[in-house]
Amino acid sequence: MSVTSRYRDAWEGFWREAPDEPGAVFWDAEPAVTAAVHVSLFESELTDPGLPLVDLGCGNGTQTRFLAQRFPRVLGVDMAEAALEHARHADPAGQAHYRLLDGAEKSEAQALHAELGDANVYMRGVLHQCEPDDRQPMIDAIATLVGSRGRVFLVELSEAARPVLGGLAQSPSGPPPKLAPVFRHGIAPGEVADDAVPAYLRNAGLTVLANGELPLTTTEFTPDGDPIILPSKWLLAGREN
Repeated sequence: MSVTSRYRDAWEGFWREAPDEPGAVFWDAEPAVTAAVHVSLFESELTDPGLPLVDLGCGNGTQTRFLAQRFPRVLGVDMAEAALEHARHADPAGQAHYRLLDGAEKSEAQALHAELGDANVYMRGVLHQCEPDDRQPMIDAIATLVGSRGRVFLVELSEAARPVLGGLAQSPSGPPPKLAPVFRHGIAPGEVADDAVPAYLRNAGLTVLANGELPLTTTEFTPDGDPIILPSKWLLAGREN
C-alpha cells in the first residue's frame, strides 16, 4: 500500500511554495525546543546508538541536521521531493543524507532495511497528517526499519490539540499566516486518538517501552503574541529482546 497521489501532490505543492527562511513553516521550531528535548528522552534508551538513525517525514531537515550532530549516520526521508530540495539546500555540508521514501509502501521500507540493516527511527507529528488508511502501514514500515535492535521515538499530537487547531482555523480573521498554507493545500490535520498510536505499534509487533506528554512548540503566535503550543504525546517502542 502506498500513499495516495492526492496526498503526495498536496505535500509537493506545499513544499514548493514554502519559504527557505528558518521558522517560516508552522511546525519548524528550533531544535532546542524540539529534537533536542526528544533526544534527551530517548538517547539513553537506545539499544545501539550507533545504528543508522532515520528521520521519517523529515520535511526541510531542520531536526535532521540537529540529529546528525548527535548520531554517526542520519538519513532524512520524506515522500515530497520538494521538501528534500529544501533539506539539501539547507545542508550544504552534507551533515545528513536525504532520500525520497513512501512511508506507507512496505516494499520501500524493506529495501531501505536491506541497505541499512536495523535502524533507529525518529518521527515527529506525521501520523495526524496521514490519511487514516495509511497510518497502520506507516507504523508497519517503521517496524520493518527498526528490525530486532532498533527503536522508534514517535511524537504525535494528542486529541487535546484538535480543538486548539480548530479554533485557529475558524478564527474570524482566518487561520494564522503560517497555518493557512497547510489548509490551502488540503493538508488539514486529522485527529489521531490517543489510544490508537500504541495500538498501531502493537499491531506492528512493537512494544511501547516508555511514553509521556510534551508540549509541541510551533513557530506561530496568537494575536496577543503568545507562542502557539500544542499538546502532544511521545512513545518509545521496539521489539523486546
